[in-house]
Amino acid sequence: MEQMNELTTLEQWSEIWNRSMDTPIIIFKHSTSCMISARAFKQVKLLYGTDNKIDYYLVKVIESRAVSNKIAEDTDITHKSPQIFLIHKQQVKWHTSHWKITKSNIEKEVSRLLE
Repeated sequence: MEQMNELTTLEQWSEIWNRSMDTPIIIFKHSTSCMISARAFKQVKLLYGTDNKIDYYLVKVIESRAVSNKIAEDTDITHKSPQIFLIHKQQVKWHTSHWKITKSNIEKEVSRLLE
């Protein structure tokens, strides 16, 4: 499996934010020093690449703090990690964090969006 696209610059985030006008996106904010985040990342990776109607992106919150902060600013949602967003047309359609990041929760929300 290829690696999930990682956002490391504000320019990349701006491009993805604009791309959400056409294609729904999932943003996963990952803390590389947190075991809860590692477990959540495994759940996200179970779905990555299974649906070509959704683009998946990873933000490592410690390494790319500026990007993480800009996402919080643009979405008007307080930063947490791990945290996941389903965004379409520059609107957060769903978000959650920590133990609620599960394969089944992600599938349910993606399916609801694509109905």
